[in-house]
Amino acid sequence: MNWSEQLRHNITTVDELQDYLHYNEDEYLKMQRILKHFPMSITQYYLSLIDWEDESDPIRRMCIPSVHEIDLDGQFDTSGESSNTVMEGLQHKYSETALILSTNRCATYCRHCFRKRLVGLSEEEIASRYLDQILEYIESHKEISNVLISGGDALLNSNMLLKRYLEQLSHIEHLDFIRIGTRTPVVLPMRIYKDEEFLGILKHYNKRKQIYIVTHFNHPKEITPQSTAAVAALLKIGIPVRNQTVLLKGVNDASLILGTLLKELTAIGVLPYYVFQCRPVTGVKNQFQVPLEKGYAIVEAAKNMQNGIGKNFRYVLSHETGKIEILGPTANNRMIFKYHQAKYNKDSGRIFTCRLTKQQCWLNEIPDPNS
Repeated sequence: MNWSEQLRHNITTVDELQDYLHYNEDEYLKMQRILKHFPMSITQYYLSLIDWEDESDPIRRMCIPSVHEIDLDGQFDTSGESSNTVMEGLQHKYSETALILSTNRCATYCRHCFRKRLVGLSEEEIASRYLDQILEYIESHKEISNVLISGGDALLNSNMLLKRYLEQLSHIEHLDFIRIGTRTPVVLPMRIYKDEEFLGILKHYNKRKQIYIVTHFNHPKEITPQSTAAVAALLKIGIPVRNQTVLLKGVNDASLILGTLLKELTAIGVLPYYVFQCRPVTGVKNQFQVPLEKGYAIVEAAKNMQNGIGKNFRYVLSHETGKIEILGPTANNRMIFKYHQAKYNKDSGRIFTCRLTKQQCWLNEIPDPNS
């Protein structure tokens, strides 16, 4: 059974979950209501990682809908993606980077997803109808040095569509490298290590232009023989693998868990890249966000468990004005921040402080640099 056939066996309905969770009538109706707004899809592989005897199992928390998703506090676009969209399917927030929303599909729909507005739902922001125009835009904007093919999950595209992207992008001289954003190594690893055609495509185009895989491990339970095999297959053909973890309440908001994850990732050849502050997304905010002060303490303790290579990640939040590094607390309940990447030139490299409350999880207002 190939990977696309495996996806046909995904768990997508409340009735399919009943075999595992035995909802009562009220819970059943709430779940039905949630799935109308936020679809569910879980691969059989990822489902097999859940310990059903443990109600707080982290894999379960990341993929099984919760009745608390009815809480619509938050925003659907927390990082200003709509304002960075130059045409359907293409975002250009940072001058050096073009981001392509190649699909609205994922192998498994994460409950903490920051693109809940479109994953499994809307195709309005997807690149498929405007691919030629998108590629023309990238080619004509010489300041763009790299492209991130994202989604949804970029590896849910067919091999032929991925080949088309890589064929055309790899010929653009001013691109230094191409990134592919995917959680497939975590939730459907056999799509990688069992697909020789796919690996052959990557190997071929990696000779023309350096390709990076950016993936998304959040918990040590996700590092399995299968996900390790997927990583090994990529490394064997010269594709570096970087990881972006999201700090999630009830999943990895303990320094031992986060630190173990980072250590085990470096051990299999995956380099930690960022630890992201969870965004205040509708249906996510009150379930998964960790206060910034607590988050900093967790991340620093986890960092202290790492060797030199394992310390090369940054704790950041992806704000509408840029990617902001969380540097640490100072006196009088203030926290120091620094723009790691800025949307506006005036913020490039800027350091600032904000006064935080104990339970504050996000920066709503950034101090004016001229004030």
